[in-house]
Amino acid sequence: MSAPQEFSDRPAGEAVPVDADVPASPDPTVPAAPAVDVVAAPVQAASTAEDARAEPFGAAAGRPGAELDGGSSAEPDGGSGGEPDGGSGGEPVLPEPVRQRITALTAAALPGLPAEEIPIPLRKVARFAPNRRARLGAQALAAQLAADPLFRQRIGSRSVTDAGDLGAAVAAGMAPAAADPVEVAALAYLVRPEGWRSLIEAAGETVRAEADSAAVAGLVHEAEQRVARAEHDRAVAKVEADKLRDELARVREELGQLREEARSTGRALRESQAALKRATDLVATEKGRATKAAAEHDAEVRRLRSRLAEAEALAASGKQSAKDARAADDARVWLLLETIGQAASGLRRELAISPADKLPADFVADVAADRPGALERSRPRAQDTDDPGRLDQLLALPRAHLIVDGYNVTKRGFAEMSLEQQRKRLITGLGGIAAQTGDEVTVVFDGAERVHGLPPAPRGVRVLFSHKGDTADELIRQLVRAEPAGRPLVVISSDREVADGVRRHGAYPMGADSLLRRLARS
Repeated sequence: MSAPQEFSDRPAGEAVPVDADVPASPDPTVPAAPAVDVVAAPVQAASTAEDARAEPFGAAAGRPGAELDGGSSAEPDGGSGGEPDGGSGGEPVLPEPVRQRITALTAAALPGLPAEEIPIPLRKVARFAPNRRARLGAQALAAQLAADPLFRQRIGSRSVTDAGDLGAAVAAGMAPAAADPVEVAALAYLVRPEGWRSLIEAAGETVRAEADSAAVAGLVHEAEQRVARAEHDRAVAKVEADKLRDELARVREELGQLREEARSTGRALRESQAALKRATDLVATEKGRATKAAAEHDAEVRRLRSRLAEAEALAASGKQSAKDARAADDARVWLLLETIGQAASGLRRELAISPADKLPADFVADVAADRPGALERSRPRAQDTDDPGRLDQLLALPRAHLIVDGYNVTKRGFAEMSLEQQRKRLITGLGGIAAQTGDEVTVVFDGAERVHGLPPAPRGVRVLFSHKGDTADELIRQLVRAEPAGRPLVVISSDREVADGVRRHGAYPMGADSLLRRLARS
């Protein structure tokens, strides 16, 4: 049987042994066709210990959401209709997807709880942005869920309500067939109905089964690729064998021609000897000509290589210049985008727009009609202008400008000091605020008399005195009017006339007590 027929008769995907019979070349100068060794890799089932393995609490410490696995003492659960935690020896082992989903549900439900129902360790986490709460507060949330059954019950109640029919089914101890097992297990952990442990175990089995299926599918795909490569190698080997046979036939034909030529050459040898001297001279001449041509060729090659090196250097320099220009453009674009992004974030925090709880028809009903049983609505309370927290929020706006009515603040907070000491203490405190926030700070004093020996102002703080005959209030209003519309301006003054005047120009008036409390805190 020939080698091509042997390859074609072997079943597809079957490995060709190393010692398979390959016909030897009849001529020792022609290499034999190489044998092809194709070994199919065995497909092994993936170990479930690699992906989606549920971990006990101690092995997952330090990971976000790891505390959801346990770590608390077995306490009675506050969930409705649930079985006690201690009934099966502590907290269950949770798969990683279930642990992450519990953290996400808790983070989403946390802001909806009343302030008095939020545990003290989680009040700071509740103020995080939604996209950061689950990531940065995962450990604190998990620890509180494991240690506080009442808090877990409250979170479970809100999660069940948000889940709708699925939450109601889980609260009743049932798991709908079409529901996501991870979602079911997370709700079961929070609500803890009858049989909640079996729901969590079923979710773990489902997650592990999916991970095993994915691993097996990957191995099957890899095995199919190896089989395809083996088939390709087999086809290539067959083509190479055919080419070698054709080459062997051609070489044999050429060998016969060479033998015939050798006989003709023998007959013509005697005739060639007569022209040997003439041929020798001709060869010497051609050698000299070839040597000269080779020297010229080498010189041309060296010249071309030098020009090529110069061209490559110029190309590299041009690429670096283009790269530097692109980097500068990218930096400018980044700065513009960063400024716009910070301004948008500041507007979002400042406006704090919430969904409307009163529709247009309600406004008409309140003004033009009487509704039975309607209670008189109280007017919304204005924001506290003496709250240092509110001042911190305003100073956090991008490119904010803080303008301070100097003596209005110092006479309210440092009245026992001399005017020089009052100015020095206020300016020093404002220097600290400027260093912390990076904002522009301007403090204005009444200029009834010229001040001598005033120490230099800290970096970032501008100290101004009004002209004689003018008040600091008018200078503050001029500063506010000079700023472009849309820039955050914060004016510190307890003078109502100043506050009303700057508010009309878009500034945020704050009382002197807010700044005094802020300085006392720092």
